[in-house]
Amino acid sequence: MTSTRVARTPRRQVIVGTVVAMAIAVGGVGTVLTAWPGLSREPAAITAAPAATASVATCGGPLLAAGRESAAAALADAAAQRVVFGASDGAVPTSRQLTAASVIGGGGPLAVTAEPVDGARTDVAAAGSAQIDETDLRGFAASACTRATMESWLVGGSAATGAADLVVLANPGDVAARVTLTVYGAEGASTPAAGADLRVAAGAQRVIALAALALGEESPTIRVTAAEAPVRASLQTSLTRVLVPVGVDQVTATTTPARDLVIPGFAIAQEPGAADVSDVAAFVRLLSPSAPATASVTVWSDAGQVGDAVSVDLAAGVPLELELAGLPVGVYTARITSSAPMTGAVWSTSGSGGESDFAWFVAAQELAAPALVAVAAGPSPTLTVTSSSDTDRRVRLVAGAGAGSVEEIVVPAGRAVSVPLQSDRVYQVIPDGDGVRAAVAYAGPGRLAGYPVSAGDVAAASLEVFPR
Repeated sequence: MTSTRVARTPRRQVIVGTVVAMAIAVGGVGTVLTAWPGLSREPAAITAAPAATASVATCGGPLLAAGRESAAAALADAAAQRVVFGASDGAVPTSRQLTAASVIGGGGPLAVTAEPVDGARTDVAAAGSAQIDETDLRGFAASACTRATMESWLVGGSAATGAADLVVLANPGDVAARVTLTVYGAEGASTPAAGADLRVAAGAQRVIALAALALGEESPTIRVTAAEAPVRASLQTSLTRVLVPVGVDQVTATTTPARDLVIPGFAIAQEPGAADVSDVAAFVRLLSPSAPATASVTVWSDAGQVGDAVSVDLAAGVPLELELAGLPVGVYTARITSSAPMTGAVWSTSGSGGESDFAWFVAAQELAAPALVAVAAGPSPTLTVTSSSDTDRRVRLVAGAGAGSVEEIVVPAGRAVSVPLQSDRVYQVIPDGDGVRAAVAYAGPGRLAGYPVSAGDVAAASLEVFPR
């Protein structure tokens, strides 16, 4: 409603009477526009429940290789991604392939969709894996297919010599997205020309070389900001030492900056014949984007805390890496608390030779409600469930997205528990309270990977509207 400013008192009285009459009329159908000065009535609210929408999970797509075509910078599919998916509430999800505009003859990633059932939104879960053993790229990668968002944080990778890392943006929607990539490095935050105002077409994938964004940067972290439409951001990272490829990974976005991060299920593995204690240190990369901070890093296994907590100082906008040396072969959880919001991930490798692999393990969201997780094909998949609560938690693990066998997991307060999973299956994780996080890890000869369990797509919440 448009109001008019009037100077004469009689005229103002007429307008007041009209507005009050309008408020009474509207109030007759259950809405009051605003509290008029001098009246004690509180403005009424309208409760509205938006219509349920489809749940969409977008995958990372095939492993990509550069330089195989005549153009040195050209990208080509190097290994297909094998995807498993499922949905809750009896929904039957469908998949479609996005256009791989940046890849010569590329197959593109899958977008998996689950429509509402009986007017309620359903959960969908998908994950994919790929294995490659070529002269320019080798290793195992597994990653969850995730929702597109307006902001993502990519912690991992490198733009130093030997790395050939790629930022992968996918837009599963019907509207083109505009994306800005902010790179945090040794000199702080910057938005390079190659990362400014990037257009990601609807139903398409776009790939940018990390070296074009931060050439020579050894420990970058990238903030992905979308406008007009959400995008799914990920990072393909690979490494070559003395012309020998020594690993590849597809890294999903980590959690947004917070004062408490939990990275469950990072694996320490070794090449065949190596000792049981890692001689190649894992490390955690941390970033406090906006303010200086002091962070405390604690590592624990299923048996309890491993070593003492380590305190580190973080400079605002500058990533820091802390070694996690001497950990025996196994599965671990890292918890990082900080005086300012931060984000992070753990890097681990199985060795340094031609039969090795590496993986980035990112922070997990808290599971406040039942969530689905798809288990991609891979070696010895393990689910690690953690509790940062002050009390023990019971978590039910249901095979088959809620219709199969049930396993109850007791997670002691402040601890982690790992249980084996089956590949190519979908599970439902049902916590009995707050503080629960979970992740899937893979470890085998020359193969290492992992990804967190994402919080589920819940029914759209009712909105309380105060009309004006």
